[in-house]
Amino acid sequence: MSVFIDKNTKVIVQGITGATALFHTKQMIEYGTQVVAGVTPGKGGTEVEGVAVYDTVDAAVKETGANVSVIFVPAPFAADAILEAVDAELDLAICITEHIPVLDMIKVKRYMEGKKTRLLGPNCPGLITPEECKIGIMPGYIHTKGHIGVVSRSGTLTYEAVHQLSQEGIGQSTAVGIGGDPVNGTSFIDVLKAYNEDDNTYAVIMIGEIGGTAEEEAAEWVKANMKKPVVGFIGGATAPPGKRMGHAGAIISGGKGTAEEKIRVLNECGIQVAATPSEIGETLIKVIKEEGIYEKCKTH
Repeated sequence: MSVFIDKNTKVIVQGITGATALFHTKQMIEYGTQVVAGVTPGKGGTEVEGVAVYDTVDAAVKETGANVSVIFVPAPFAADAILEAVDAELDLAICITEHIPVLDMIKVKRYMEGKKTRLLGPNCPGLITPEECKIGIMPGYIHTKGHIGVVSRSGTLTYEAVHQLSQEGIGQSTAVGIGGDPVNGTSFIDVLKAYNEDDNTYAVIMIGEIGGTAEEEAAEWVKANMKKPVVGFIGGATAPPGKRMGHAGAIISGGKGTAEEKIRVLNECGIQVAATPSEIGETLIKVIKEEGIYEKCKTH
């Protein structure tokens, strides 16, 4: 079992005819992902990378039975692209686009209440179930199949953690990038719940960063509900207060959202936190050895 996607997932690429989307579509297909359709308004009836292009998501879904969409649409139009995926009643929409106006996302979030579709992102790298399905922009070759769940606000830190695990013969069940924007679709808690219920995930790495209180809320949830060990890392420890860093959500305001505060809460909730990015893998290995599940987590 895996979280959110597997080898049977059928994927639509929204904005497929753009240069970035084309590049990553090719990578996804080469990885083995079932990319069944693309959508670019006005380009319906054409074909790219052997994939049929449709004018609308609705038409693509009816024709192919797709259940997931990945969105590479430019920021001014990305919110509409998400809404189109929601209206087509897809299981999951993954929005890679960054710089979507916060007000647009607030409207999207309100519209999605009570709807079937789960949104991942925006401003995220996507997600991957190794050797089954890769949807997004992550480098596929660093991932190996296994039992560690990874959830992160940062794309590059996800790759760093995954690469460290793979180097040590520790595979991953699914790696999920939830994105770095202040208003997003899927939270740490949503993904932790999925890992908690997944028989194939034995332990979890949660990678957060400064800004907001999502990590603290997730830590409290872990303390109250999680049946599996969780290891943490918080990026941005050296960031000056009040300065916006890279991710739109990574801003410390009114003393809240500092790395120090987040690490304190994670530790209080029983989550061991790696001091630097280069120690994420070894921290996880230390914890799974303490829990007596190291051998089970090794990729034999």
